[in-house]
Amino acid sequence: MAGHSKWANIRHRKGAQDAKRGKIFTKLIKEITVAVKSGGPEMETNPRLRLAIQNARGQNMPKDNIDRAIKKASGEDGASYTDVTFEGYGPDGIAVFVECATDNNTRTVANVRSFFKKHGGNLGKDGCLEFVFDRKGIFTIDQNELDEDEFTMEMIDGGAEDVEFEEGLINVTTAMEDFGNLQKKLGDLNIEPREAGLQRLPTTMKDIDAGTWEVFSKLIDSLEDDDDVQKVYHNVEFNEELMTGE
Repeated sequence: MAGHSKWANIRHRKGAQDAKRGKIFTKLIKEITVAVKSGGPEMETNPRLRLAIQNARGQNMPKDNIDRAIKKASGEDGASYTDVTFEGYGPDGIAVFVECATDNNTRTVANVRSFFKKHGGNLGKDGCLEFVFDRKGIFTIDQNELDEDEFTMEMIDGGAEDVEFEEGLINVTTAMEDFGNLQKKLGDLNIEPREAGLQRLPTTMKDIDAGTWEVFSKLIDSLEDDDDVQKVYHNVEFNEELMTGE
């Protein structure tokens, strides 16, 4: 199915990110900080914070780290971050969407622009990728002992558009406006996702050759290594031989 390539693509990039555990924790703490600054330190009244903490737990972040991040963000001296996004094209016209959280927009703009320029791409105007990516609610859940048919019916009842079982994980996709409904449904079932949030799924995929992949992968790595960058999306078709070099 078409979704398989998108999920294989996401999992590949996420696997590369997970190898950099310190970077992952840094980005999670920044998301907690943004959530606290925008909606307060109480999970019960701050959905964004509740989601950020859930994702931090899913990455096995120690509770002490989470509590310290909330406490620091609640203080007057806690850093303030702004959400910013960038849309652009990598080598061979690959679509790249970058989500950032920054306390210095001038620095972030300069860095992101330089990454694109150095690796055969360029930034585009806001909205240039409007029809290339759909924003969807995505939940990644450990399958454990869940019955596939029964769980699928429960998710459809909660507003899911697609439920995919693969390699011990369940990926549930929903429309952006149904994200909260499905989150509540999982809560009613006492199921805590490994990861949940709004992601950008490509509507069309792009095939590239090995030479393009070599340059493009450096662009993605540069973006993901930047402390201001939270998430990077692209529309390259998953190709295991290219991505693993085998």
